[in-house]
Amino acid sequence: MHKVYHHVERIAGNVITIRADNVKYRELAEVTSRHGSSLAQVIRLEHGEVSLQVFAGSRGVATDARVRFLGHAMQVPFSDALLGRAFTGGVQPRDNGPTLTENLTNIGGPSVNPSKRIIPCKMVRTGIPMIDVFNTLVESQKLPIFARAGEPYNPLLARIALQAEVDVIILGGMGLKHDDYLTFRDTLEESGALSRTVMFVHTAADPVVECLLVPDISLAVAEQFALEGKRVLVLLTDMTNFADAMKEIAITMEQIPSNRGYPGDLYSQLASRYEKAVDFDTAGSITILAATTMPGDDVTHPVPDNTGYITEGQFYLRNARIEPFGSLSRLKQQVNGDTRDDHRTIMDTMIQLYAGYKETTEKQSMGFRMSEWDNRLLKYGERFESEMMDLSVNIPLEEALDLGWKILAECFDPVETGIHSELIDAFWPSNGQKPEAVAVASD
Repeated sequence: MHKVYHHVERIAGNVITIRADNVKYRELAEVTSRHGSSLAQVIRLEHGEVSLQVFAGSRGVATDARVRFLGHAMQVPFSDALLGRAFTGGVQPRDNGPTLTENLTNIGGPSVNPSKRIIPCKMVRTGIPMIDVFNTLVESQKLPIFARAGEPYNPLLARIALQAEVDVIILGGMGLKHDDYLTFRDTLEESGALSRTVMFVHTAADPVVECLLVPDISLAVAEQFALEGKRVLVLLTDMTNFADAMKEIAITMEQIPSNRGYPGDLYSQLASRYEKAVDFDTAGSITILAATTMPGDDVTHPVPDNTGYITEGQFYLRNARIEPFGSLSRLKQQVNGDTRDDHRTIMDTMIQLYAGYKETTEKQSMGFRMSEWDNRLLKYGERFESEMMDLSVNIPLEEALDLGWKILAECFDPVETGIHSELIDAFWPSNGQKPEAVAVASD
């Protein structure tokens, strides 16, 4: 029998405060008023006062509302029946399917004991050359995608969901526009990838507390699948919306703000989610890719700034491309030495030559005379951007490496690339276009 409280002390925004005892942090409660019932979650305990965030909002909740604590924190059902389904941040069906209530598991638990982890050593293939070749994604890695507003980070995540060679995709959407949710759903459904995907989606119209629950729910389900031996990829978008939801609640609770109004524990809150990435020694793995928007394209904004200290690199999405400068997968060296002998060489050489191309475009924009070498760099850079950097390119790693050799052979002589002769003899195409055919620009 759960105790029922009949008096609300204060109402501030969507937060109500009552006096109660024997209540735990994050415990769920049912708030019943004249306008119906809603779940609420304990978000603060202080001197016998309990503050609860009401999922459906406090509109219609009066001081005589009934509050009944349920004795447990938020739980999520787990089974293979989740696959192909879409739910809200409160784990209610969003796809008109049946409600699942069996095999409940708690959310927000601790990260995995280090003794149960193994060193990351397996590549996650995505079919995107800018990831597979230049910044390889590794199982159990945690990587953010930094992007300013307007960049296609959600379409990029949708493509990764379609093409990643994993067993299960968990999509956690926070503050999504309804159109973005429909795009995710339709894209996955049309390709057949929805059958291996679970979606937990909080839209901008949903209660703010559900935005906070989405990462924990997504990662709790991912952990259960991983314990069954599955390779799980968790896609989260957008972690800045998650942080903004924390800030909104912190302001309501009159907490002392930190940098730009965010709560002082922002780093810890982000780290507790990202650290769920793991490769189990006797089971599967959890890999996390999380879109993080940068207001004003400012990487020193508190959310991307704190994220950078937690994660193992980052992808920068600029001009609808993964920027090769600044993007970094710190674990790529764990796997790209075992893919193909030329992987690291192609990766280093093509980026080095692309840096030369960027310098040449600056010279060209200032009206400098272009040399033969400059024209070769210009030809190379344009091909690199259209054939390798374009996010619509979808080819396996081996084909991407072969394409890299083909582009080099049609733009440069072998000696101009600085590649060791052993690799030149093994991989240089024999039918590449002669680079001497590139015309020298006139004055």
